[in-house]
Amino acid sequence: MGNKVVASSSHKPLYIQVKNVLIDRIQNQIWLPNSLIPTEQELMEEFEVSRTTIREAISILVHEGILEKKQGKGTIVKTARLVGDLGKLKGFAEEVMEKGLIPFAQLIRAEFNNKMFYEKSILEVQKNENILVIERIRLADDIPIALERTCWPEEIGKLLMMHDLNGAKFYEILENNNIFLKHADERISAINATINEADFLGIRAGEALLEMSRLSFGFNDRPIEYNVTKYRSDQYHYDIKLDR
Repeated sequence: MGNKVVASSSHKPLYIQVKNVLIDRIQNQIWLPNSLIPTEQELMEEFEVSRTTIREAISILVHEGILEKKQGKGTIVKTARLVGDLGKLKGFAEEVMEKGLIPFAQLIRAEFNNKMFYEKSILEVQKNENILVIERIRLADDIPIALERTCWPEEIGKLLMMHDLNGAKFYEILENNNIFLKHADERISAINATINEADFLGIRAGEALLEMSRLSFGFNDRPIEYNVTKYRSDQYHYDIKLDR
């Protein structure tokens, strides 16, 4: 080829150079999710490297969950896993859009409830006051990622019910009405999917889920939202940066 994609004179090993080029093509959507990448022979000819080099580069990306080998088909680009940021208070839609994906919500139910005593106590509402309970399937590029249940004080609930909850971005609605979140307490745990949860998420019952419980507070330090979201572990994870 006229222009070599990798250089033997570089301090980086050839398979690392190839791997980095493949990642660039995926990130720039030259190769789209669920599409086949070129064959080993085609990549050998393009990069002018050995089959071993190509296989090493692909093997790393398979191990990292970026590529997947399909028996009898070839190697495909896997749908990107969402990565949560433990340092910032963001909604699901914000996280999805930051990754270049399209967020959506499919409403399961939305109703005012006066019997959920634990949730009412968490939100510090009066005993005779209702809370709004919203359950939705959260999707990214039409792939079900999580089951979300949010609970809100009645006053905020009435505001949210004025919107189409299938596509509503809750935090955006609040901010447009001068209601701002200040901070949140969050807990993360590992659970297994029930039969109903598995049906909603398109997985098998018993598969691992990542459960995130969040209590969000406004600038008056009063609870605004109690959120329990259960993520598919094959589609979502958290990265944590630690310093010493």
